[in-house]
Amino acid sequence: MTTFCSQLKMLAPDGKIRLRDALDTKGILRLIESVPSPKAEPFKIWLANIGSERIDEVFDPEIAVNRAIQYYRNKGYTDEWIKARLTGIVDRFKLTDVWKRGGINKPIEYALLTNEIYKGWSGMKASEYKKLKGLRKESLRDTMTDIEVALTNIGEIATRDIAREEKPKGLKENLNLAKRGGEVAKGAKDLYEKETKKSAISKSNSLNYKYIEEVKKIENKEGDKNGE
Repeated sequence: MTTFCSQLKMLAPDGKIRLRDALDTKGILRLIESVPSPKAEPFKIWLANIGSERIDEVFDPEIAVNRAIQYYRNKGYTDEWIKARLTGIVDRFKLTDVWKRGGINKPIEYALLTNEIYKGWSGMKASEYKKLKGLRKESLRDTMTDIEVALTNIGEIATRDIAREEKPKGLKENLNLAKRGGEVAKGAKDLYEKETKKSAISKSNSLNYKYIEEVKKIENKEGDKNGE
């Protein structure tokens, strides 16, 4: 199992920074599978159930959709929000299909185009938007308010429809169209804010926990060690 470990800097009990073996989520699950103790049996059963559920979903995708809806409901989302979110997912696939026809096929290119849409209406890249909401690994869209979801959808739909009409080729042309699509959403955002007298962009998110800034502590410790 050491093969799957990575070395990460962590704060040791003595307050010093030391390299420690660490596993990601996949590595932890593989570790559980290899533990011979009866105490690990409940986790192994859980993993087997998860695997069985995913196989069932291949044959009946509605099971996965129902599971996603229930997850959202359990987190307190309204049915209206869930409907808009799922519609946005479908619209996102339609947009990426158009991008593919325009020669876009690398993950970094999709990220750049998405950022251009976000910047067009919110003034922020996805990473900046996530920082505003205090997110790390979580989905940005899952922590958006209904108006933020709606504006994101407008920006992507506008980008898709402009691209269908103008048929751009390559990253440069698609970036220009993504910017224009984001500006369409910005027009809706500005009108919303004018009429409601409140910002369409919210710092709030659906998280019920806060991150401990261990990275900052480690940086401070290293700074002390280096005499900074």
